[in-house]
Amino acid sequence: MSATAGIAGAQPARLQPWPVLWAVLLGATFLLFFSEGLHDALEGLAPWAFEYPRAWVIPLRDWVSGFMQWLINDFDLGLFTFKEFTRSISWLLTWPFAFANSLLAEGFIHGRGDKAVLLWPRLSWLAVIAIAVLMGFYAQGWRLALLVGACFAYLAVFGQWTSAMVTLSSIAIAVPFGVVGGLLLGIAGFRSARVERAMAPVLDLMQTVPIFAYLIPALYLFGFGPVASMIATIIYATPPMVRMTILALRQVPDEIVDFGRMAGCSRRQLLWKVRIPAARQSLMVGVNQVIMLSLNMVIIASMIGAGGLGYDVLTALRRLDIGAGLEAGIGIVVLAIALDRLSQAFAARPPEQQREDSAGLLRRHPYLAAGLAAAAVTWIGGLVLPALGSYPESLTLTTAPFWDGLVSWININFFDALEAIKTFLLLNLMIPVKRFLLTLPWPLVVGLVALAGYQLGGLRLAALTAALVLFLAVTRQWENAMETVYLCGVSALIASLIGWPIGIWAARKARVNAVVQPVIDTLQTLPAFVYLIPAVMLFRVGDFTAMIAVVAYAVVPAIRYTILGIQRVPPTLIEAATAQGCTRRQILWRVQLPLALPEILLGVNQTIMMALSMLVITALVGTRDLGQEVYIALTKADTGRGIVAGLCVAFIAITADRLIGAWSGRLKTRLGLA
Repeated sequence: MSATAGIAGAQPARLQPWPVLWAVLLGATFLLFFSEGLHDALEGLAPWAFEYPRAWVIPLRDWVSGFMQWLINDFDLGLFTFKEFTRSISWLLTWPFAFANSLLAEGFIHGRGDKAVLLWPRLSWLAVIAIAVLMGFYAQGWRLALLVGACFAYLAVFGQWTSAMVTLSSIAIAVPFGVVGGLLLGIAGFRSARVERAMAPVLDLMQTVPIFAYLIPALYLFGFGPVASMIATIIYATPPMVRMTILALRQVPDEIVDFGRMAGCSRRQLLWKVRIPAARQSLMVGVNQVIMLSLNMVIIASMIGAGGLGYDVLTALRRLDIGAGLEAGIGIVVLAIALDRLSQAFAARPPEQQREDSAGLLRRHPYLAAGLAAAAVTWIGGLVLPALGSYPESLTLTTAPFWDGLVSWININFFDALEAIKTFLLLNLMIPVKRFLLTLPWPLVVGLVALAGYQLGGLRLAALTAALVLFLAVTRQWENAMETVYLCGVSALIASLIGWPIGIWAARKARVNAVVQPVIDTLQTLPAFVYLIPAVMLFRVGDFTAMIAVVAYAVVPAIRYTILGIQRVPPTLIEAATAQGCTRRQILWRVQLPLALPEILLGVNQTIMMALSMLVITALVGTRDLGQEVYIALTKADTGRGIVAGLCVAFIAITADRLIGAWSGRLKTRLGLA
């Protein structure tokens, strides 16, 4: 028995089938790319595999466009048509937006054109700054109050006040609708597993469909203007609140719920008086996400009449006026930072103890009273001294000449170096990857993706990923999809190669982490539009410019998840490795990185998601991918074209998400972390 065991133990390990199969398939794929003769021979034998036949195309684009036209022109609800219904919703939402816009940006005006009469001025710039400072002090103290006050003061001093207030007006209306709608849907999903399962794929799709795709049906159904952009913003910003509500309500400790039942609470009271107050801080995180997504969307929605800072950036980009565009972009940044820090502070703030009812109004609501007093004093004072109501134009500053001069100086002194970097990456990385993907036969790509899905998640994942990739071909978007995959893949690779070393360095050095964390927090608050400005400034338009903007936008998850993965490695394992005599380098490569790999993969997943969302915006700088399809559809109000292209982007994102998520899950199981 022992001899048999010894002989068996001496036998060489069996060759694993999966690595061999992948080596053969990938070897054949690269051979097909590098061998023009083989490629031409296969194309002659099966031309349908290299160019999807028109006869096989599903005309989904035409179906969607026809359905939208029928919906607007022919669908009758009985008392009114669907078009009248949508215009009624638009008319109803016009009122709260008009009030907010009048209060913050334009003032209360009666009449139009030459007959317009100012009934009452807008809220003064000093009052808005005072209210923002009071909110910051109430939420976290003087440090936040000074930061928020400085951000709003920047908008006034640098001449961005009116545009910023238009943007803030849209956010002030869109956020409550998004929060309330997300809260109610989240409660429904929490109470019913069927509702949650039904909402899950819809939420996945909504969070992966590109931003521009929301604008097309909103423009078609609700017309051109700020209300259409606000409706698109509400729909776009709601999914995170839904997911956070479900998660927050589930995380309420059972002890608190049992205490509510013992107190005799009904099901409704248990929800509104026990679970939701207990989940307040987690719900406020969802509110923060709604605010930031609303800000990002309102800026993009300037293309359909939203106005504000986004419109200023868009017009500056179209004129290639770098100075004005960068100045408006900085205005977006400081507004985003102020709103993000305020919402985070309110999320972290503990519940306030209720004051006695016998206390006076000032004692019960001192901050509200101070804000109203500041508004009243500056409103009345502005009638006597206009500088109190509107910041004097003579005192405004501008940095546009500085930025224009800086661009000129960089182009004069570093043009050759920048062009050399650009040319090197284009010739040696970007163009070869692009040619490789565009020359592959679509059945081969579908098969490879299905095989990866089967290995990582079984038949169900294989069927899902194969169907999603096949959708790109049957809707005749294959070439545009491969352009998108090429740009996204190269950008995600470069972002990961930049983010991983920074994340490792920050995870192992507390001082470095103290610097990196606020930087990536700030980068994560910047709207996507802002990243285009310096990219265009240095490299003009084209694929390389898009890649630079995408890398800058998508590098944060690679850094953050690498830090998180390494910091989550149990200290006992590091102590054991140290006791065995491992050096710091050996601990990193043999202990920390292998155990952190599942988290790092999730960071790669998020990097890809952010790269895809940014790629649609880079259509403004001349890319020729699915983003450009969505952008063209937006300019032509072609709903079918835009929705199909948007679905293609979403399906690429879902495919990557499911494959990487399954891979990360398998690694966690293998490492004993699941």
